[in-house]
Amino acid sequence: MSRPPLPPFNAETAAQKARGAEDAWNSRDPARVALAYTVDSRWRNRAEFLQGREAIEAFLTRKWARELDYRLIKEVWAWQGNRIAVRFAYEWHDDSGHWFRSYGNENWEFDEEGLMRARHASINDLPIREEDRKFYWPLGRRPDDHPSLSDLGL
Repeated sequence: MSRPPLPPFNAETAAQKARGAEDAWNSRDPARVALAYTVDSRWRNRAEFLQGREAIEAFLTRKWARELDYRLIKEVWAWQGNRIAVRFAYEWHDDSGHWFRSYGNENWEFDEEGLMRARHASINDLPIREEDRKFYWPLGRRPDDHPSLSDLGL
């Protein structure tokens, strides 16, 4: 199974890969998201270590059951060969209605078919007031005319 764009990446294809990942994660569909990873993909997400699509899908199911009204923006930080580094921010609330903006960085490594074989994520959560939210598009894909992280000063 091939997931273009394929490595080696350039500025354009790295941005396409990041936007594709953002769009998939904003779908909040664990099965869809898991298909972007190799069957034996290795993850570090905060202090949790995962391996394989099945574990990734289970993790994402738990994540989006807890992180409600999730909206994410990713932005390429750097790329070389088969690797891309992104920074991201997402907003969500818990079941008590408390809002958070989570900030982080991810390092991605892809196989020759464009599937991600490694993902290392460092994430910090910042409690925010609802009126301080910046991500207001309808749930799902971020509109093309919505400001980027840089545009928002994040």
